[in-house]
Amino acid sequence: MALRNHSTITELILTGLSDDPHIQALLFALFLVIYLLTVMGNLTMLLLIKADSHLHMPMYFFLSNLSFLDLCFSSVTVPKLLKDLLSERKTISIEGCLAQVFFVFIAPGTEVCLLSAMAYDRYAAVCHQLLYSQVMSNQLCVRLVLISWGLASLDAVIIVLLAVNLDFCEAHTIHHYTCELPSLFPLSCSDISINISVLICSILLHGFGTFLPIIFSYARIVSTILSISSTTGRRKAFSTCSSHLIAVILFFGSGVLRYLMPSSGSSLDLLSSLQYSVIPPMLNPLIYSFKSKEVKGAVKRTLGKYLHYCTG
Repeated sequence: MALRNHSTITELILTGLSDDPHIQALLFALFLVIYLLTVMGNLTMLLLIKADSHLHMPMYFFLSNLSFLDLCFSSVTVPKLLKDLLSERKTISIEGCLAQVFFVFIAPGTEVCLLSAMAYDRYAAVCHQLLYSQVMSNQLCVRLVLISWGLASLDAVIIVLLAVNLDFCEAHTIHHYTCELPSLFPLSCSDISINISVLICSILLHGFGTFLPIIFSYARIVSTILSISSTTGRRKAFSTCSSHLIAVILFFGSGVLRYLMPSSGSSLDLLSSLQYSVIPPMLNPLIYSFKSKEVKGAVKRTLGKYLHYCTG
């Protein structure tokens, strides 16, 4: 049987996170809260950046795109997970599975490019303060976002082609809660060595191609911060980068655990996938809100306008 042979295989079975009804109920409540927090946090960030003119800067232009991606990334997997936690039979159509494979790669693929662009933005802000507005022009910011989407789309198309060309025998049960390419490989009865090689090369090229500029940017940032004589100046310079640095560590760390570890369908495998696809989209708005004075100021101004409008 082949995944591309829709007349033979019409759906796949997902094992999900647990078969115990009581645990499923607890997990449903947990992930519903996480998803609602993710949606509210990222929508709030999008609306705040749109409404407050003080946030119309390159960093927050990238952050608005990051929030949109986090919304998409979380919405690709969590609603289906919530539905399956309430269902006895957890199935997904072939088309739905391929769609998940595509979006599970395009969303984080674009996000990692944006994190790289944001690292360059922080480098320009710290190392070239006087030329910042010239270096980070509106045209450059738009180009960086378009390039991020373009590279991630190309990578996702390659990944989907790998999934389409998988051949299956009788097994059509995915030991996972969602369709991801590493979880589809154990179902194949054909030689998948080329598929695995292409997947690894794609991930490594995309990962290192975006991670190396981050390393270079932060190497220059650290060098500049260490050259500042005053402790206050160093602390102020570092505070402009701390939110982004936390987001980078969280995203790359969970991504490495997910895609550079062999897929086994074990609890550790499921945990690494959840950590990668569910936790960062929820935490990113909190990270940037708590660590950014500009965002805190925008919240106060927006709430003040709203209260003034309501009482006026």
